[in-house]
Amino acid sequence: MDIAGKIALITGAGSGIGRATSLMLADAGASIMVADVDEAGGRETVKALEARGAKAAFVKADVATPQGVRDMFRAVEDTFGGVDIVYNNAGVSCGNPNWPATSLDRIFEVVNINTSGVMMGTKAAVEAMATRGGGVVINTASIAADNPNPNEPIYGGTKAAVAMFTRCCARLKDTHNVRVNAVSPGMVRTEFQRKTGDGVAPADWLVPAIDRIGEAILPPEAIAQAVLDFIRDDSLAGEVRVVTNQLPAR
Repeated sequence: MDIAGKIALITGAGSGIGRATSLMLADAGASIMVADVDEAGGRETVKALEARGAKAAFVKADVATPQGVRDMFRAVEDTFGGVDIVYNNAGVSCGNPNWPATSLDRIFEVVNINTSGVMMGTKAAVEAMATRGGGVVINTASIAADNPNPNEPIYGGTKAAVAMFTRCCARLKDTHNVRVNAVSPGMVRTEFQRKTGDGVAPADWLVPAIDRIGEAILPPEAIAQAVLDFIRDDSLAGEVRVVTNQLPAR
């Protein structure tokens, strides 16, 4: 797909990977609908996009609920007249206290944001793209899907579900002309790390991991580039691509 002139909807675009991808897509000529529950962060992203000369708008939307997903797609339709690219990127971790002390309410929230949000976002994208002859959906998985972490099994489980869901959507390329793929990042240097604990500091288990990985932690632009590569390559569907730096020896 040629990105120039296309409309992109990005969830979790108020910071981190979502913001970096928004900026990179805008530089490639796309208009951006910024979606996030964080209104301040989302509007900051819009300002950054507009400063680059891009067309952009913000919608406050909770991807964990069907109505939130409907509102998000209604906003991009009303603002830009449709959508060609959807990046289901919003995600959270359980944080402190570590499993199995995680509350039932937090488990419910994380599963709905990380997994249900991706599935509903993909479903809504397929419907929205029908009027435009097809499009591209990218989902954010994680290497946590393949590397068991006893402190965060809920997060790892949700990301494993995203990876399998993405693979199961491969045939949409043939049936609906919608290509669904996923990026599977290693550790990325974003605000997500800070929020893994109590919203102020990283989760207890994450601190030694950050210290060990050090300079191998990826910048968010590395994931954004992988997203653009998926969008541009019309042959790819149902692929989950790991994006990570080689870790230092233990």
